[in-house]
Amino acid sequence: MKNIYRTILLTLISISAFGQKSEIKKADKLFVQRAYVDAANAYEDVADKNQEVLQNLGDSYFYTNQMQNAAEVYKLLFLRHEATVAPEYEFRFAHSLRAAGQNDEADKYFASYYDREIAFEDFQASTVDSSNLFIYETTMLATDNSASSDFGISYFGEDQITFASTRNTARPIYPWNKKPTLDLYSGNISEEGEINNVVLFSDAINTDEHESSAAFSQDGQTVYFDRTNEKRVKDTSGIRVANISILRSQMINGTWSEPEKLPFSSEEYSVEHPALSPDGSTLFFASDMPGGEGSFDLYKVAVNEDGTFGTPENLGPGINTEHREQFPFISENNTLYFASDGHLGFGNLDIYKSEGDYNEAENLGNSLNSAYDDFAFIIKEGEKNGFLASNRSGNDNLYSFTRAQYIKKTVEIEIPHEDRIYFAFDKSNITPEYQEVLDQIIDILKSSEATEIQIASHADARGTDEYNMDLSQRRAESTKNYLVEHGIAASDISTIGYGESRPVNDCTDATGCTEAEYAQNRRSVISFSTMEEVVEEETK
Repeated sequence: MKNIYRTILLTLISISAFGQKSEIKKADKLFVQRAYVDAANAYEDVADKNQEVLQNLGDSYFYTNQMQNAAEVYKLLFLRHEATVAPEYEFRFAHSLRAAGQNDEADKYFASYYDREIAFEDFQASTVDSSNLFIYETTMLATDNSASSDFGISYFGEDQITFASTRNTARPIYPWNKKPTLDLYSGNISEEGEINNVVLFSDAINTDEHESSAAFSQDGQTVYFDRTNEKRVKDTSGIRVANISILRSQMINGTWSEPEKLPFSSEEYSVEHPALSPDGSTLFFASDMPGGEGSFDLYKVAVNEDGTFGTPENLGPGINTEHREQFPFISENNTLYFASDGHLGFGNLDIYKSEGDYNEAENLGNSLNSAYDDFAFIIKEGEKNGFLASNRSGNDNLYSFTRAQYIKKTVEIEIPHEDRIYFAFDKSNITPEYQEVLDQIIDILKSSEATEIQIASHADARGTDEYNMDLSQRRAESTKNYLVEHGIAASDISTIGYGESRPVNDCTDATGCTEAEYAQNRRSVISFSTMEEVVEEETK
């Protein structure tokens, strides 16, 4: 009888193990096909999730912007398998934690990945420590189809835009997100900054493949845009993928010509997100072509007068990282704007700018960037407004923005009269009564992030000028020492003794006043500077 039970048990275990292998095989196939929505559902059905299942499940959520789910799965992955998890999962786990609002945990995994200390609060503070920072007010644009993904916006003439969208339900379904393939659309920009009269762009451009990210010449007669290659090729992991190429079409007799692929596009790697310089002489783009800094880098290439191209040039390590730099845009003053998840930021893709020689990236701050993907930024500098795309709401949506300049001004503040420090006759020590007052002042200094703290001390009119000058300086130093002992940086404090030269009343002689009147002049007065944050109209 025992043998029968043992046989039944082994049979059930074998059936269960076979069933689990079958579930994993099904999920793996979907994952390899980059059908991440279906892959996530399939991996969730696996009862006993091994390391590879957890990695793929976390990635399936990460690549479909389900960051809270991704963070939970990656957490389990690291709890069970931390010693054998590849560094790339630290990177994605940290970004998903950032999006989930768990910044301390995100700092921990970013620090491990980059092998240096990461402090989100310090980074956030550093983005406002700039005289060139701007405040952006963003508004999500209304759409006729809230389920569609809209991004890749660009200017098309003076009052029109184009953008990419999945709203065309006649297109094939893309397995990655289970939405239709992308088409280009055009629309008008209203005076209120909204987009209306949205229609499909030319049939000469749109196909059943993905089309997105158009860039137009100043005269509107030439368009560059992305299209997914029809041919699938194996990537470095042996998975067949369709890379992206940039194509060009020209307006001839009112009709867009048959698009032609640019000569540096390839079936073997992606070339995407075209952006033209204001004079049309340089084309910027993103690519994962061999020889770059990392995943996707930004490049530029000369556009010759005859329509041919020079040799693409990598923008270098000041802009490019080992991760993604994409969606370049060049404004009318030749400022480069782009999206990156490789530079330190607020989470996932952030928008950065670079000026001059394009060798340094500056984050545009958290009035624009979120903990999710923010990208495809365009702006008319002179009008101080523009558009961007973001999936901060859970889906790729278009946003309009207006911009104002953020300025930090130095403001001088004097501690109120009732909080002044007074001294006994011919003494410079801080009495217990005024230690309590100083403690209150210290709280003010710390909460105000005070800088340039000045202590001005005084004496009454009794004693010689020389003696009183020395006495007042001792009082100033005594006050400073108390502040330093309680956490105020000595380097932020300056002291000066005025002797009896600045009385607050008419007691300017050694006799003739009451003790109470003389006492009013035996004082330390504390003033400091702080930075007041104001938003002003930009100067053109």
